[in-house]
Amino acid sequence: MKLLILHTDYLEFIAKQKTKIAEDVPEEKRHGRAEEALAVFIAVEKEDEKAKGRIAEKATEEILDIYSKVKAQRIVLYPYAHLSSSLSKPDFAIAVIRLIEKKLKERDYEVIRAPFGWYKAFELRCKGHPMSELSREIRVEEEKKENRALKAEQGLKKSWYVLTPEGDNIPAEEFDFTGYESLKIFYEYETSGTRSMNKEPPHIRLMKDLELVDHEPASDQGNLRWYPKGTFIKKLLEEHVSNIVRDYGAMEVETPIMYDYAHEKLSSYLNRFPARQYVVKSDDREYFLRFAACFGQYLMMHDMTISYRHLPLRLYELTHYSFRREQSGELAGLKRLRTFTMPDMHTLCRDMVQARYEFLRQYRLSMRWMEDIGIEYDVAIRFVREFYDENRDFAVEMAKLVGKPILVEIWEERFFYFVMKFEFSINDALNKAATLSTVQIDVENTERFDINYVDEKGEGEHPLLLHASISGGIDRNLYAILETEYLKSLRGEKPSFPVWLSPTQLRIIPVSEKNMSYAEDILEFFREKKVRVDIDDEGDTLGKKIRKGEKEWIPYIAVVGAKEEENKNITVRLRKSGEQLTLSGEEMVELIESENEGKPFMKIPLPERLSMRPKFRG
Repeated sequence: MKLLILHTDYLEFIAKQKTKIAEDVPEEKRHGRAEEALAVFIAVEKEDEKAKGRIAEKATEEILDIYSKVKAQRIVLYPYAHLSSSLSKPDFAIAVIRLIEKKLKERDYEVIRAPFGWYKAFELRCKGHPMSELSREIRVEEEKKENRALKAEQGLKKSWYVLTPEGDNIPAEEFDFTGYESLKIFYEYETSGTRSMNKEPPHIRLMKDLELVDHEPASDQGNLRWYPKGTFIKKLLEEHVSNIVRDYGAMEVETPIMYDYAHEKLSSYLNRFPARQYVVKSDDREYFLRFAACFGQYLMMHDMTISYRHLPLRLYELTHYSFRREQSGELAGLKRLRTFTMPDMHTLCRDMVQARYEFLRQYRLSMRWMEDIGIEYDVAIRFVREFYDENRDFAVEMAKLVGKPILVEIWEERFFYFVMKFEFSINDALNKAATLSTVQIDVENTERFDINYVDEKGEGEHPLLLHASISGGIDRNLYAILETEYLKSLRGEKPSFPVWLSPTQLRIIPVSEKNMSYAEDILEFFREKKVRVDIDDEGDTLGKKIRKGEKEWIPYIAVVGAKEEENKNITVRLRKSGEQLTLSGEEMVELIESENEGKPFMKIPLPERLSMRPKFRG
């Protein structure tokens, strides 16, 4: 975009004749006069078409910067194609100029816009001071642009403490981490300031060797291909967290994955949330792909009729998918992706008392989630100083609930939209931390998006808003499980999935071909009992079949031979303990059902006979 900016005593124009690209304007708007005006002659260029919202925003800021310096009283926007030989499409140009006009008027500036696409006569008198004649070239760089929130993260004044269940809040550098080595790793990672990886995390090899997930060379970085077993685990995790929030009272919705970059509410919100966006273009409009379900749920809540009787009100969406253009050096397998699945819930609360109550309920739900996936975790709670001082007992209560010291970060001032949030974090084999469950108390966005409820007096009020992901990103949960199990293997333990998440819960291995008929009868019995069971009918030795099951992390391997067939039972190897038990079919079902209790069930994701399974990796 090119601008010619003149500080004038006056500017007067009259639109005389339409061209073939002229916009329709009523008679009264074909003539205009402005005194003490900043006249902005605008040429929108072809290059601008990649970034409509950002080019309009940047031009607006440039105009206002000059306006304030020359102390003009009003602004005239004047389309002027003669400034460039590389013009954008007419529809795009008028859309950008209208957007600039809109942004200026939203800030209460007096604006006159000359009609687009008309032959016009104009007359002006330039003031003749050093800043009265200026030219500007407006450019945006898609790849390098960072929003204000990203920059603010680096500049916030913050302090670190460790809060004990007894209520002691100790500066982190003075805390004795003996016995809390995991918390120490977490603290050091949080204060190191780097997320980049200098070596490959172990879960990447595991996700490939187990035929769960793999990189997709034909796509952008951080976009993965999911094989049947990985897809199965992912869907079970999705169903479990969705059941938890449904039982909690959330109403499930679905919203679009892309939004107009120039939307008056969303464009300002983008600068308050530290994420990098994918941008797509459709016709002459620019859209960003969502990095959370916030946008759609905000807009839905804005349109709802809500009474105080409806509060707390919860909306939930399992986002397939969310998108963040993370920096290349930060992408690492399943830990940090550019396309991911995020269970996202928003809760409207009447006041801070209700918000704290719901926050604590969601904290407990998150504790349950971490227990269900079998992950040890550390807790961080982040506060604005003033809010912490007023709610210290609330923080102590959370430390008591987990029964161990927690990391506390205190910001001296609030830049983001929330005053408090908690995070459940795990450390991987490279001593890098990653957040799973999180909840935030938002004090800003219901006002920004004009979300209201009607109180007892019939008056509109802005509620508070909780942002929650009880599980965190689903993809990252699989990363956490794999990294945790790798660390267990270093301690001499056998890595494994929770039984309820294991694609195959029970593998049947016949000792010989003679026992195949009995093995098939057993398979049918367990299938009917909702046990994920398969049978190794390939021609390998018994020892090789057992080793194969071990490599696949099968939790229970049943060997059946003549003895088992005669006694109508099975001899079962238990992966975790290494025990070998002789059990009846009903006893085996009872054992697996105890592991599945309270969790969703899905059928086995591959053919039950190993001889019928293709290999997904060479």
